[in-house]
Amino acid sequence: MKNLKIRYQMVKDAADFLRILKNPNFIYFFVNVDTLADEKAALKKNSERRKNNESWNYTFLYNDKVVGGGGVRINRTRPYIGELGYFLDEKYWGRGLTTAFVKLMEQEGFNKLGLSRIEILMRPENKASEKVAIKNGYKKEGRLKKVIKDREGRLHDAFIYAKVL
Repeated sequence: MKNLKIRYQMVKDAADFLRILKNPNFIYFFVNVDTLADEKAALKKNSERRKNNESWNYTFLYNDKVVGGGGVRINRTRPYIGELGYFLDEKYWGRGLTTAFVKLMEQEGFNKLGLSRIEILMRPENKASEKVAIKNGYKKEGRLKKVIKDREGRLHDAFIYAKVL
């Protein structure tokens, strides 16, 4: 898909990210950020996270406009495994952009970061995220019990999809 890019997240992305993540229709991706100052503080930590090989976070750009973000969190005990997560502005849902962005992040994970396995976890009711995983060739490995915490602290099950080299 043309006009798609990813780049490392920057502090200047904070207002766009906060607007996207605070959308009341955005119910499956939980972050503990409530204010613009909180989002900026979180984004300022990204270079340290990359330096420590903890996570590699990206901004999604479409026609040079910030439309979402995502990242690859590195497994601490198995640094050859990454967990991929992503979010997209509701205005762009249903256009295949998330599928394309996942492909770009996956290339970073396998080619640049040297991962041999990438996992995607999603709540079972998040059918759109499940479609993204399937379209990118990830295979469903099962259901994990009580692994995703929501804003109220309740635990939810998740499907795990994975792709290996």
